[in-house]
Amino acid sequence: MTSAKLPLSVAIITRNEEERLPECLASVAFADEVVVVDSGSTDKTVEIAREFGALVYVEPWQGFGRQKQLAIDRCRRDWVLVLDADERVAPETQGEFREVLAAGTCIAYSLPRKNYFCGRWLRHAGWWPDRVVRLFRKDSARMSERSVHESLEVHGPVGALRQPLIHYANKDLAQTLSKVNHYSSAGANELFAQGKTASVFKAYLRAAWSFLHSYILRGGFLDRGEGFIMAVSDFMNVFFKYAKLRELQKQKEKDLSS
Repeated sequence: MTSAKLPLSVAIITRNEEERLPECLASVAFADEVVVVDSGSTDKTVEIAREFGALVYVEPWQGFGRQKQLAIDRCRRDWVLVLDADERVAPETQGEFREVLAAGTCIAYSLPRKNYFCGRWLRHAGWWPDRVVRLFRKDSARMSERSVHESLEVHGPVGALRQPLIHYANKDLAQTLSKVNHYSSAGANELFAQGKTASVFKAYLRAAWSFLHSYILRGGFLDRGEGFIMAVSDFMNVFFKYAKLRELQKQKEKDLSS
């Protein structure tokens, strides 16, 4: 395989990712441009990114969708790969990137993603192959503006790659709980902005369905202890998203009556 770098930009958003960013950046050393948009890290994230030769920009946090689009907008190559700091490009995937960029038969490509949770590769409940569209022509796709659970909006044919992205979702339970708090707040704010409402009963029903769907109906129990913990974390995320939405409603009512 040739050692020439690929005419490809990699777009990454960060905040306090000094532990995970080095491996992420090392996995995309084959790309000739890496763009990092940081949202105010207080650790060595920015320093590490610059040491790896990345172009670094600092922008206030605007939600996942808009923040990633900021990174995409700063990319200068025709092809862009969007990556999270907790993801890695598998060595065998590099060769496939080279093939499809040369062929150019599609304007975007999805990749299967191997999700690791607390050290275990999750193979059930929709976690494998968990296809995500990440490689695309810059002029043919745009990130949705959702503050959480963002995705690429592609205008044209999307191909499917065989080789995976590696995703180290949560390394331990402390990180899991931190993410539950962050994502449930972002989700509640998004629903509140849409005028949605919630109650404790609604929060419980939606959370219970999430657990049942993930752990029983989609086979999460086959991933043993980690599968159960992941299903519980999904329950918590959904429950607190709607509980926080209810809290936002009550605060709005209080403000209107004062």
